Amino acid sequence: MHAPARKLFPMLSALDFDRSLAFYAEQLGGRESYRFPPEGPPAFVALRFGASELGIGRIDGSPALHGQPLRPASGHRVELCVYVDDVDATVARLAEAGAPVLLAPRDMPWGERVAYVADPDGNLVMLTRENVS
Repeated sequence: MHAPARKLFPMLSALDFDRSLAFYAEQLGGRESYRFPPEGPPAFVALRFGASELGIGRIDGSPALHGQPLRPASGHRVELCVYVDDVDATVARLAEAGAPVLLAPRDMPWGERVAYVADPDGNLVMLTRENVS
């Protein structure tokens, strides 16, 4: 049997890096845990959310390490689930900051309250509160 993966670390490529960084850091409360390069404008930033991290890389036309073109996802290629304390208040704050609300907050039959917004590159972000019952 193979050893299981130890951790997942999702990374997004962002056309408007500054807007994406503000969305995840300022609006959703991510704390910077890594930056490259350490001085000057970053090409990559990792943000910590509790025990999770999210990486955001700048799309700037430079060649990517993996050799594939860097571009934001189009269509439903990635969806992030973000746990928040208050779905309604978070959606209201994100909408006021200009985030498109794709699904207004609603209660789901499995016990969670969920809403969907889009980040600055159009990635789907599901906001939910963990079912604590």
